[in-house]
Amino acid sequence: MENNDLDYVLVPAGLVVMVVYHVWLIYEIRHKPASTVVGMNAINRRFWVTSMMEDTQKTGVLAVQTLRNNIMASTLLASTAIMLSSLIAVLMTSGARSTSTANDHHWIGLTFGEGTKLRLTIKFFSILVCFLVSFLMNIQSIRYYSHASMLINVPYKKITNFTSQRLTADYVGSTVNLGSYFWSLGLHAFYFSFPLFLWLFGAIPMFICTILLVFMLYFLDVTFDLGWVPDTNATDEETG
Repeated sequence: MENNDLDYVLVPAGLVVMVVYHVWLIYEIRHKPASTVVGMNAINRRFWVTSMMEDTQKTGVLAVQTLRNNIMASTLLASTAIMLSSLIAVLMTSGARSTSTANDHHWIGLTFGEGTKLRLTIKFFSILVCFLVSFLMNIQSIRYYSHASMLINVPYKKITNFTSQRLTADYVGSTVNLGSYFWSLGLHAFYFSFPLFLWLFGAIPMFICTILLVFMLYFLDVTFDLGWVPDTNATDEETG
């Protein structure tokens, strides 16, 4: 089987494996949150937010410090993602210019008659999209963590002049959870770029990396030892 045939078979198969795993993970998080690390963390973050807002004068500094640490983690990933995106864009542009011919293929260097150029550009572009998605997800994570750092110190129990709706610990917990969800999405976008990077060396390394990555993510995303039995009547709202 030629390399072209391997690309047409193994690459789509690897992408399907990754997509199916993440669809299954999202389903588990929504319907069986206590069976996943993301769901368990979401439940415990709600408990943490409630305890932090019980007495903001005593726990306000701790809450803000904790959220600031999360903001720093998201900032690090966002900075790394945009730096790698810029590097890949430079490599694509310089590579395209160096391989351009006299037929005015100056910028992208793409002609559908030249399979090698097209395939290489698709590979780099796929990696670039992963890093850009990771950057956007981490920016959204910083946004929600910043909102939560303000809301978590509001003494909502002492404020009684709300006319329509009140700020509650559930709302703040949902905001913190959204920040964590976006951070997880950004991190998984980084993971998704690994097999795409190995695709530069062929379809076989890409497919093998996909299988190993899904196997590793399963053990990172699923909880095996639970310290307590979850409530069977819990609804999807537990994960915010």
